[in-house]
Amino acid sequence: MICFPNAKINLGLRVTGKRPDGYHNIESILYPIGLTDILEISEQKKDPGKGVSLETTGIKIDSPPEENLVFRTAELLRKEYSIPPLSIHLHKLIPPGSGLGGGSSDTAFLLRILNNKFSIELTEEKLHAIASGLGSDCPFFLNNTSAFISGRGEIIQRISLNLSRFYLVIVYPDIHINTGLAYSQITPSKPGLSLQKLIKYPVSQWKENIFNDFEKPVFSKYPNIKKIKEKLYRMGAIYSSLTGSGSAVYGLFDKKTETEGQFGHYLVWQELLQFQH
Repeated sequence: MICFPNAKINLGLRVTGKRPDGYHNIESILYPIGLTDILEISEQKKDPGKGVSLETTGIKIDSPPEENLVFRTAELLRKEYSIPPLSIHLHKLIPPGSGLGGGSSDTAFLLRILNNKFSIELTEEKLHAIASGLGSDCPFFLNNTSAFISGRGEIIQRISLNLSRFYLVIVYPDIHINTGLAYSQITPSKPGLSLQKLIKYPVSQWKENIFNDFEKPVFSKYPNIKKIKEKLYRMGAIYSSLTGSGSAVYGLFDKKTETEGQFGHYLVWQELLQFQH
């Protein structure tokens, strides 16, 4: 079975406090986008004694397969449920460490596939509980529609958000941001007006009202990432922001934008956004 786990962008991201469990409480709006990985799962035929085998292609992942969240999730479910040995092929197109949620999306899609293909019959509540234990963004990708998230990311409220007239440009500067380190540089703050209200403002007003708390520490350490945001605005972006804890930066444009040659060797992705409701 083949599926296409998609990325997301954050429309605002607030870090509101440190939790007793070591995580942080956050608030953000997540919006699914069309950039995808490719995930293929089949029953292991060549060497069933392995249990799970994982092959990765595409963008290089700097860790052994056994440390990949997809591999660990498959192993976890095989211990608990009647799942045969698996062969998994993950083709990475969503850059790791970019703030685009690729690893969480891969894992959530894997959960859905294993639950359906092998008739595990996990309820939505159980799937959500498993996903929450695997990664903060994983529960969002189970439903995969625009949402306001809070807590450490596991509290999800669907929202209707129509950005379908906007072109999205994402620039990834080939810098891997360590999420834990990024959080350590944040001073939590009490939020003002709710993001749920701010997101209803015209997009032309987002620049002055919707912010990502990670920009200050990330831009301080990596000035080139700040320059990407500034350049996207010079190119005509209506709104631009770091996504997640970075390092990818995106811009929303009201028309298709010529990006060739604008960002050197950086990865650039452009798409016309879809209505997420």
